[in-house]
Amino acid sequence: QVQLVESGGGLVQAGGSLRLSCAASGRTFSTMGWFRQAPGKERELVAGIFWSAVRTYYADSVKGRFTISRDNAKNTVYLQMNTLRPEDTAVYYCAAGSAWDVSRSQNYDYWGQGTQVSVSS
Repeated sequence: QVQLVESGGGLVQAGGSLRLSCAASGRTFSTMGWFRQAPGKERELVAGIFWSAVRTYYADSVKGRFTISRDNAKNTVYLQMNTLRPEDTAVYYCAAGSAWDVSRSQNYDYWGQGTQVSVSS
């Protein structure tokens, strides 16, 4: 069966960095990405990446600070988060799907359990 398992979350000071990893098993996915949900906020698509990495998407709030990448040999997607801000505090979810458009939230069909990222001021 399909599983997406996130790791790498934690507590970091503002301005610091974290690297999230998501290992998929059971199948491969053309589209993989990261969502986040903070208390009182809607879940938002943070970043997405196509299997070839020629297509990527970033939310405006993280553009220039976060970088999504994937290692297809390991069936793993990463999110490098730099210059973290307290507003980045959220549960981050790995997600995956089969469509080519990595910028559309509805194209993500499978979800991980989430990993907490907390940024202190």
